[in-house]
Amino acid sequence: MQPLIRLSLRCLPLLAVALLAGCSIAKPRTDDPHEQFNRKVYAFNDSVDKAVIRPVAVGYRKVTNPPVRRAVSDFFTNIRMPITVANDLLQARPMQAARSTGRFLVNLTLGVGGFFDPASQLGLPLEDNDFGITLARWGVPEGDFLMLPLIGPTTVRDVWRLPVDSYFFDPLSYYSRNHSFKAGQYYLPSMLYLVTLRARAIDAESFLQSAYDPYAFLRDAYRQQRIYQIYDGNPPTDVIEQMQGLKDKNFDPEELLDEQHKWEKSQSGQPQPTKN
Repeated sequence: MQPLIRLSLRCLPLLAVALLAGCSIAKPRTDDPHEQFNRKVYAFNDSVDKAVIRPVAVGYRKVTNPPVRRAVSDFFTNIRMPITVANDLLQARPMQAARSTGRFLVNLTLGVGGFFDPASQLGLPLEDNDFGITLARWGVPEGDFLMLPLIGPTTVRDVWRLPVDSYFFDPLSYYSRNHSFKAGQYYLPSMLYLVTLRARAIDAESFLQSAYDPYAFLRDAYRQQRIYQIYDGNPPTDVIEQMQGLKDKNFDPEELLDEQHKWEKSQSGQPQPTKN
């Protein structure tokens, strides 16, 4: 059970990925050879989320206030910073590794164990890195898109970040493996992290719920997010154009929007105003 929990923590804030898709109109991807299997897994994950994970996250939000949730989130973000540092080094990026190390140490000390984020005020911004990005920057192709049970969207390349980052670089995983607890108490930090991530994603649920095809929306938004991470938020123009389908003469963004609006109207049973 412990490995499953560790893996599920990496990709569970699935709905937060949808925030990226609001930036542009992108043509739905068709290179999804495992789509039939992926859709079944997506349905399973959605059922588990609605039955178990989301209710717990909603309860967590009700018994905490924003400052408490922010402090808990900052703690887990900081304690996992060694994952970013290690992958910066694997990518031969010593300056980025030094900045992330500095951020980790500042928040660990001045930030009272990481519950506060003075590093951002000192000009040490949060940078995120993982082994999937490491493989991409060394030229490993993306591979097929995969939707995995209790984990969510990934690719053949990105899936390797789960065991590698979890086993070698994640302090929470290392601590759990090297300490003996009774009654499964070592699950508590990981479970709290999971609930924290899901609680943060609640505010983004409307993006996915209003999608014409939630599965395709999530799949494409995940791929867009990974592209921006690989290129440090500045992908080349040709990559953006390919991602948005601008090089395809048959792609009409107005037609795509019209299909989306028709679907929204069919769901509500009455005309809806166009959203800006």
